Amino acid sequence: MNPGGSSSATLDPSTPPIDLLPLVGPEADDTRAPPTPEQALAYVRGLAVSHYENFSVLSSLVPADLRDDFAAVYGFCRWADDLGDETGNTPEARLRATQLLDWWRAELRACFAAAESGDRSGILHPVYVALASTIDRHRLPIQPFLDLIDAFQQDQRVTRYESWDQLVDYCARSANPVGRLVLHLGGYPDTPANADRYRMSDATCTALQLTNFWQDVRRDLIERDRVYLPSRDTGISAEQLRDWAHRPDDPQARVPFIRALRPLAERTAELFEQGRDLPRLLDSRIRPVVWLFGVGGRQVLGSVRRTGCVTLWERPTLEAAKKACLVGTAWLMFRLVSSGSSGRLGGGA
Repeated sequence: MNPGGSSSATLDPSTPPIDLLPLVGPEADDTRAPPTPEQALAYVRGLAVSHYENFSVLSSLVPADLRDDFAAVYGFCRWADDLGDETGNTPEARLRATQLLDWWRAELRACFAAAESGDRSGILHPVYVALASTIDRHRLPIQPFLDLIDAFQQDQRVTRYESWDQLVDYCARSANPVGRLVLHLGGYPDTPANADRYRMSDATCTALQLTNFWQDVRRDLIERDRVYLPSRDTGISAEQLRDWAHRPDDPQARVPFIRALRPLAERTAELFEQGRDLPRLLDSRIRPVVWLFGVGGRQVLGSVRRTGCVTLWERPTLEAAKKACLVGTAWLMFRLVSSGSSGRLGGGA
């Protein structure tokens, strides 16, 4: 359905969320008919497979009875991310993003209240119609969702970082909540008995976020005016990066950038190492998908390092053959553990 259509019940998941605001945003007609649970699930399922990801959110590795829950959580994250990133870079655009995220937070709180009361008649957004069932079924806490919104709002205020510690604090809200929600969906609530699992998950998710920063230095700088290389730790300013970005063959630009990024990549590799054993501590049903995301992130970081840490000029990616090999290995693990094998692949490479 086109964004200009008359109903919000059946939305086109290939349409960018920001373009759907006239139908389901804060200014949309609040007398419209809410989507049915089936329509909401169809939307979040489509959303989860319509956007590029290194590894599909709804791959066959995800247990069948959890795929709709993964899709609902992904739908929340995708909308929050787009509300924060796709309005533009001007001060007016960032103010608009902040306001939209305020609205998204209010919708989240209403969704949790409806899930608790059992009265979902007032939920109009398809993501929250789908998410309400997931919240109820798995007793999900609200805090990870709130933390994600808080991180996306921080993006509107903070576009430069001075230290590694500031970056890690940001990752604790922009990335770690996703891993925590996956653990909840997998049957591991945030209790003292699961403290090691959560510690390893946080380390892995922080490393994944940092790897994305190091991979996308140029895109973040040019397209979003964001710099995640910590200026105090590296001695490099945003102005220097902008100058160097136009000098790809100049050693006076390449050498200091490489020397700045290389130790950051090494520290990120240490975080991946801290989380390496997480799959071994998980039930066989979710072990393969968690393994895949962890090892995939380590491979991307390895690509950053192998190509010389020159991501101000070149963006490394996983080759299709390598990606297929990782997915195949995870699938083999899935089959082994499903058939009752010991699943020795759990730690990953």
